[in-house]
Amino acid sequence: MLSACGDGGDSTAAAPPANNSTSAPPPDNVAGFAYAANAGSDNISAYAIDATTGALTSVGAAVATGAQPRTVAVDPSGKFAYVANGGADNISAYTINTTTGALSEVAGSPFAAGSTPISISVDPSGRFAYVTNSLSTNSSAGLSAYTINATTGALTSVGAAVATGIFPRSVAVDPSGKFAYVANSGSANVSAYIINASDAVLSEVAGSPFSAGDPLNSISIDPSGKFAYVTHGSSDTVSAYSIDATTGALTSIGAAVPAGDQPVSLAVDPSSKFAYVANTFSSNVSAYTIDASTGVLSEVAGSPFVAWSNPQFVAVDPSGKFAYVANGHDNYVLAYTINAATGALSEVQGSPFAAGAFPNSIATTRKIP
Repeated sequence: MLSACGDGGDSTAAAPPANNSTSAPPPDNVAGFAYAANAGSDNISAYAIDATTGALTSVGAAVATGAQPRTVAVDPSGKFAYVANGGADNISAYTINTTTGALSEVAGSPFAAGSTPISISVDPSGRFAYVTNSLSTNSSAGLSAYTINATTGALTSVGAAVATGIFPRSVAVDPSGKFAYVANSGSANVSAYIINASDAVLSEVAGSPFSAGDPLNSISIDPSGKFAYVTHGSSDTVSAYSIDATTGALTSIGAAVPAGDQPVSLAVDPSSKFAYVANTFSSNVSAYTIDASTGVLSEVAGSPFVAWSNPQFVAVDPSGKFAYVANGHDNYVLAYTINAATGALSEVQGSPFAAGAFPNSIATTRKIP
């Protein structure tokens, strides 16, 4: 997952890994910085990641956001960070100091969104951003599109928002930048869109929306671009879909697999070998291996792994060595090392690391060479 997060991204941005189970992150994907959106204190915490141990070091004081920041996303170039402010109906934008990780608000920020924006994703080129407006009337304006100014990071709205299903809760862009997907919690389906590469405009994929069985909490696309995964809050499961590389259509892959109680967030490591799910009510993280041919998930030995109280979000760093979990009720970020052979998690020495009030999301970025 990583989820996909103008003109043009940085030319040093890493390409998606090859589509096989032995692929590894590109060599310049060294752990850099992490950012936690704190919904209870209306700010964002910045951290430097120790590339050897995975430990976090706070970068200055937390920076103000709008009300109730729900999701933070970082562009692939590592130059900009964006926060969806669910209580303010807008998007905060920041430039990232590529040496220190410190944030500075972009001129013109915050940028207007629809009603209650709760999820944001930046496309792999770094040119476009997409935001779900979860409470827009009848979901007629459920997904907003923006272009990103490559120099300043400023957002420019791309026409009217497009319709989604009911209560669009999560958005992800595939690694090719051709398709965007929205998990609709209220209508229990996934909306799929084709992205116009010249202007970010969306058109719905034939057959969309695709049934997902029961209410959804999140959607993630694996870095190979072959598979999509959604978490189900009612059945406490994870479903897998194959992605048609030409049309963007989704096809269900077998039966859903069990997760913990109320799985809310899923992340895939950069090599597409492992998937991790934050389970809020059971306070743990489920870990799975991914079959590179079929996309089927198999639980990792030792899973689920303890994650303190009420984990809200899980992210894997660009090196694929570490996983981070935003722990809402404990006001911490947990850090884990990932066993490269098995996918098992071990908590990093010094973890957990202090965050603001109710960290609801975390994103990581690579160190710029």
